[in-house]
Amino acid sequence: MVRPYAVTGGRTAPRVRLAMEALVSSATVSQDLSVLTPERQAISSLCRQVRSVAEISALLRIPLGVVRIVIADMAAEGLVHVHQPQLDAGKPDLNLLERVLSGLRRL
Repeated sequence: MVRPYAVTGGRTAPRVRLAMEALVSSATVSQDLSVLTPERQAISSLCRQVRSVAEISALLRIPLGVVRIVIADMAAEGLVHVHQPQLDAGKPDLNLLERVLSGLRRL
């Protein structure tokens, strides 16, 4: 087990802001993953299917803040593609909020 601050190199915030609902897909289909850290290997493997930042965090059982930092670093290196949601003038997307509320009610 590795401490979160060791995974992020002591950083507490990503270099670019990532929404937890941002979608991430792997940009490396045939790359040798053995040269990557275990966390990056896991994220790259998971993202062969498009997944949200929050979903990656939950599936890997890694804190959301740590996953955001690692994904931002991977995006900067071209290992993953990040698809950020577009918000109109800082207003949340009503459809997204309704889907979240519906999902919460089903729980």
